[in-house]
Amino acid sequence: MPAEISATWGALLKVHAALVPRCDRALQEAHGVPLTWYDVLLELSSAPEHRLTMGRLGVVAAVSRTRVSRVVDELVRAGYVTREPNPDDGRSAFAALTLAGRAALRQAAPTYLAVVRREFTDHLTDHEADVLADALRKVLAASDEQ
Repeated sequence: MPAEISATWGALLKVHAALVPRCDRALQEAHGVPLTWYDVLLELSSAPEHRLTMGRLGVVAAVSRTRVSRVVDELVRAGYVTREPNPDDGRSAFAALTLAGRAALRQAAPTYLAVVRREFTDHLTDHEADVLADALRKVLAASDEQ
């Protein structure tokens, strides 16, 4: 592996390791919402009818597929999500966003965006952000094909 590719991969891992805990801490301190919750609430908020099957949620959320069920259980206990049976498939269930979940997401969004801006985007030019986003989408699309 060429040194610059290795350095790029290492930098990506270090940025992730440094910034995820900062974002998580800010959300928990300000709103009592861990970053994993925020991610799942955000995905449900943008989904049709504000719900996704558990299988689909495991694909689209940044939470690992093995953890998504546990995170949904936590969100159910908090009143932010409900589990609904899937009438088309008795083996699967929907995770559905509640009004309280929408309110929690709306309240936490400014904190999340401020942290992302302060810790990440403020350090990039528009061009750098565009190039980085394009490159990461390319890698993600290739991983989705596998």
